[in-house]
Amino acid sequence: MPRRARRRPPSLKRGLHVREPEQRFFIYCEGAGTEPAYFRAIDHHYDRVQLHVRGIGADPLTVAQRAINDPLRGTPWASASSFEEQDQVWAVFDRNSHLAFAPALSACRHAGVRTAHSDPCFELWLVLHLEHYDRPAASIDVQRRLRLLYPAYDHQRTPGPEFLHLLKGLECAESRAQHQLRRRLKEDRPCGNPSTTVGCLTRAIGNAQRRAAHPSYSARTPPNRVR
Repeated sequence: MPRRARRRPPSLKRGLHVREPEQRFFIYCEGAGTEPAYFRAIDHHYDRVQLHVRGIGADPLTVAQRAINDPLRGTPWASASSFEEQDQVWAVFDRNSHLAFAPALSACRHAGVRTAHSDPCFELWLVLHLEHYDRPAASIDVQRRLRLLYPAYDHQRTPGPEFLHLLKGLECAESRAQHQLRRRLKEDRPCGNPSTTVGCLTRAIGNAQRRAAHPSYSARTPPNRVR
């Protein structure tokens, strides 16, 4: 009589294709077109993080208040996960000529909401994906430069253009933005024109992606400080 094959006990190891829980980023943008379009591209680029992006279309203080008080974060579309305590809330807005810029920064600081702000405008961050840009400028000048470098861009277009291919310059943009911030600090004009801290947000998203893919990964995101 043939001997029965001995059955192996079930494996306690997790399957190779089981994904780690995802960290969530709640991003509230001043603009309703360009900024949400850019972060949709970021969301498509990374598969281990969840980005919930809102284009508010209002002044910085309104954006800050929405980021601080938005009740939607407690509803099913933002269901809880094991990373809930690590969720990050960000407000994205420009200095431009807004009188509400400083109050918006203060409100976010007190509420624990992080900020990604640009002087003069968010388009400066997009230009840095394509070239080094470090001269004082008005928003319209930066937008014209971006249009020249990236013809698909249109400030009046909602929703904005597809930015996926722009992300090949993401690491360069982060490095250029840090260079700007260091120069403004030496000039005793922290976060003055031109500068942007959007790189702090993209770096935080990238670090979350790498931690989910490689749990032993450890990285520190540069602090988002403003005087």
